Amino acid sequence: MVALGLLALAPAPAPAQGLDRFLNIFRGSQPPAQTSPAAAPSAPQISPSAPGGAPEWSGESGASGHPLMTADAIRTAAANFRTCLEGIWPLAQKRGVSRATYERHVLPLTPDLRIMDLLDQQPEFTKSFWDYLDILVNDERIARGREMLAQHRAAFDGMERTYGVDRHIIAAIWGVESKYGTLIGERPVVRSTATLACIGRRQDYFREEFLSTLEILERGDVTADHLKGSWAGAFGPTQFMPTTFKRFAVDFDRDGRRDIVDSPADFIASTANLLKGNGWVPGQGWGYEVTIPQGFDYLLADRSRQLTLTEWERLGLRRAGGQPFPRSTEKAYLLVPAGARGPGFLMLTNFRVIMKYNPAEAYALAIGHLADRLRGGTPFVQAWPREQRPLTLTERTEMQELLARRGFQIGDADGRFGPRSRAAIRDFQASMGLVPDGFATAELLEHLRRR
Repeated sequence: MVALGLLALAPAPAPAQGLDRFLNIFRGSQPPAQTSPAAAPSAPQISPSAPGGAPEWSGESGASGHPLMTADAIRTAAANFRTCLEGIWPLAQKRGVSRATYERHVLPLTPDLRIMDLLDQQPEFTKSFWDYLDILVNDERIARGREMLAQHRAAFDGMERTYGVDRHIIAAIWGVESKYGTLIGERPVVRSTATLACIGRRQDYFREEFLSTLEILERGDVTADHLKGSWAGAFGPTQFMPTTFKRFAVDFDRDGRRDIVDSPADFIASTANLLKGNGWVPGQGWGYEVTIPQGFDYLLADRSRQLTLTEWERLGLRRAGGQPFPRSTEKAYLLVPAGARGPGFLMLTNFRVIMKYNPAEAYALAIGHLADRLRGGTPFVQAWPREQRPLTLTERTEMQELLARRGFQIGDADGRFGPRSRAAIRDFQASMGLVPDGFATAELLEHLRRR
């Protein structure tokens, strides 16, 4: 899913809706001892192939270096897969999962070891903010989104009355997460979450996702043949993880099932319920594109600096296109994703709420902008510095290491530029008399190498 790449721009790897996000963004009657060994399937193969002709597991150790991600550890855990699943059964039983449900959906499982490559891959993140916007906010998605808004008008009307969330934001999430339901993933969620609950470096997290998947199957909200999604277990048009489903899914069409796969009313309302639960402010937008004056102090462009729109105006910021801010008392922080050479954005509370869906600023900006375009808005006014080459993961890590050697606090040197790394870049720029906009460029890396 395209959202996985956005983790490169997130402050830290964290599981989010739908995607382990972009790491990937994952309760019975008879005790296990009474199960007849003859009834259980044979031990899983240690060289399983992925479903649907997908690539098999590489057989190699993961890039993280985690002891549970060595090839030998993966093979050992795969050989112990059946024992691991039986060890989880008491936890499922406590949550009301029947032994019949467990045997029907769990006993036939074999591990999908291809997921180990996906869990621990370290791709070269080389896309810029404008690259992602080009991919996610295009004419096709805008046109299709407007069709969906018209086709499901009644569901969107009811959702807005009940939850107070802007319909265009929900439609944008639908469009970005799954291209309006056309790219929801084909892996059985129960197999993916079972594999990750027993094999690899994130078993504690995915054990909860696996148990929540079994609860969904026990209740019958989504049938097993429709409970398919990403390798991390995200499913449905707006890509909910099973634990997110437990907390926020609603039966909006009142048919007795919380079906966020095939019921537009249910997944539209459930997505709105999630945003509301995360603090959505009714009637507020996500933010504004702004122009920034010459000589501006870019040290103020920090997520921790919350000022009212009136205060930002006093500092010389203006809404792009010349329109006034509709509510000058709203508080916002300044984001300059391309530094002084690109557009600026004042981000409101609802932008942070979108980031709880996926902790990447590029993702949240794409959602907000696509929502604006769906309601008839125009493209961003200011140009992006498209001549700038995005740094590779290796170059980003090198920049962090060079900053750390000079005494700047960057957090982990992992190639991901979170708030600490950005602050370090700004502080270094300021110390050298450069514009402290926190924008990492190849020129800045060369500057660090020469120091």
